[in-house]
Amino acid sequence: MNKLDRNAEILGYASQVLLDEAEAVNKIRQYLNDDFAKSVETILRSNGRLIVTGIGKSAIIGQKIVATLNSTGTPAIFMHAADAIHGDLGIIQPDDVVLCISKSGNTPEISQLTPFLKKNGNILIAMVGNTDSFLAREASYVLNCTVEREASPNNLAPTCSSTAQLALGDALASTLIKLRGFTSQDFAKLHPGGILGKRLIMKVSDLYKYNEVPAVTADAPMQQVILEISGKCLGVTAVVEGDRVIGAITDGDLRRMLQKNPDYVNLKAADVMTVNPKFIQEDTLAVDALELMKEKNITNLFVVDHEGRYRGVIHIHDIIKEGIV
Repeated sequence: MNKLDRNAEILGYASQVLLDEAEAVNKIRQYLNDDFAKSVETILRSNGRLIVTGIGKSAIIGQKIVATLNSTGTPAIFMHAADAIHGDLGIIQPDDVVLCISKSGNTPEISQLTPFLKKNGNILIAMVGNTDSFLAREASYVLNCTVEREASPNNLAPTCSSTAQLALGDALASTLIKLRGFTSQDFAKLHPGGILGKRLIMKVSDLYKYNEVPAVTADAPMQQVILEISGKCLGVTAVVEGDRVIGAITDGDLRRMLQKNPDYVNLKAADVMTVNPKFIQEDTLAVDALELMKEKNITNLFVVDHEGRYRGVIHIHDIIKEGIV
């Protein structure tokens, strides 16, 4: 087999795997029923947490589902089914709801765990690929996650089944987000250290205060303007009247001035400044400041308070270095 044929074979098989998994996810839509709706309502009404458990690849999927739930307002804990029957059952409190994920629904760990849950009074939700299984029969609600076959060549490695579990877990978490009215501001509170959190909570006021505050008056000589721009290292200075900005002079303005009028000694700031420069209020989100800079093709914005008083300058680099792009 030549290289081209080999590549075609590889890409063709990879494409078929993706198609098989997409079809598996699409098919579980038809299994959504009252048990799914009741599971969502049960979790919403619960005074406890959602305990997610499983074994093998289902356990790995469970950990991802827990991460999604915790980051979107639903308190959740992952408990490995094998650890549960060897001492970790104390994690489960009477008010907790338990989501057990299993392809077969008949593993020994699940069979040993289920009687405890029923005795403890916990509501058990089964996400299972076999609705005839022990787990499905014992559960309060069943989330059917049946797939016809795996995408692996020997129909053994969890591929379609784990993808279907992941997608159904996302459907559960996203529905809870919708019904809780979980907002982008709520999301930001739970993600203060990440880029997403910064985009949602970081304001102009968090950044501009570390910069110098360049300012000259309209009658300032050009030598003073040049020193102000170079000394404050922001590439711009405000032209002010009291605490109000009436104009702006950038280093680009200075270069154009020198090209047109090399003898600038008698020029004043008012002769070079651009009137009506762009402002932004200090409580504006940094991401919105970035979008305004991109829209206007500028690198600086003057920052003002609610009274319109000049407070400083925010530079595009201040935002980019925070990872907000």
